[in-house]
Amino acid sequence: MATFKGTVEGSRRGGPGYLPKQEGEISFPYDRTALLVIDPVNDLLSEGGAGWDMTKKTVTMNNVIGHLKGAIEGARRCGIPVIFGPMAYTEEDYTEGQLHRRSGINRLMYERRMFLAGSWGADFHHDLQPKDSEIVLEPHKGIDVFETDLPEHLERLGVTHLVICGMIANLCCESTGRRAMEGGYDVTFISDAIGASSIAAYEAAIHVNYPLIANAVITTDEFLAGFRSARGRRVDVQAGDRVFGSDHGEIGFVDEVYGDSGEMEAHLLIPRGIFTHHDLYIPLEAVVKRAGREVFINIPKAALIHMGWGKPPWRTARRRKLGPPGAAVERLYGSRSPGGTVTGF
Repeated sequence: MATFKGTVEGSRRGGPGYLPKQEGEISFPYDRTALLVIDPVNDLLSEGGAGWDMTKKTVTMNNVIGHLKGAIEGARRCGIPVIFGPMAYTEEDYTEGQLHRRSGINRLMYERRMFLAGSWGADFHHDLQPKDSEIVLEPHKGIDVFETDLPEHLERLGVTHLVICGMIANLCCESTGRRAMEGGYDVTFISDAIGASSIAAYEAAIHVNYPLIANAVITTDEFLAGFRSARGRRVDVQAGDRVFGSDHGEIGFVDEVYGDSGEMEAHLLIPRGIFTHHDLYIPLEAVVKRAGREVFINIPKAALIHMGWGKPPWRTARRRKLGPPGAAVERLYGSRSPGGTVTGF
């Protein structure tokens, strides 16, 4: 019987793993982070735009334009690449590509004449104009910006951390974040620099989907603080740090940080308090972001009850979580192995 060779040696369909796995930093690295600004255009952000009647509520509620401007200008000051990902449609996209028959969102954009190439609506908002030296991607024709020249630019720049903001929360921002995560990137969403076509769509993306797709959902101020806290040096977790989940839910304050010792893994202790009903022993490797004195773990606060972190993390428990070595697995799914033959009807 053939032995399954594991993810690394066998199947290549699992992606590249986690690209920053060798970096060991919890702040945004200056030389490996990029800010992706999706669809910062008049049709979505300006009065008179083809989609403004749908987006104006969340854009106004979150001051999306102001926060986008702050994130972009802050990234520029830090020397972080800013990448603009707009949309544009031509007659051929509909007559030859038949994109308006592909999906509900494509039909909506077609009927409302959104993002027409060369129009005012498809152009960048006047407060969010790219500089001549900055990257403007080829237009995406759907809701995934990775279906453009984005991957080539990220690889050329050596990016491992992708920070996403812009429009629209549950469509282009979310789809691009999913694709980035599957590609191994460390993904962060800036919650107050993102808008949607409704409050319900915004809330579902920000509070339900993003925290599981990404490593952190943060504000513009926290994004900028993530660079200021590093200042070219590594800053580890410290007692007194304020801990948040990937859903931006506050968990508590670090009481003590414990290093590796014998059979115990490195972890931080958050004592029971307002936000938790018992002491929490969080593995140090779960901490993925720092912004000033705030640190973020890559699990939503709402999921903490399922994590089993009510006692110190023993190495024996970690070994059980790792599963068996690939070389020891004879059948990947137990009852059968991957693959199969399609038979006739």
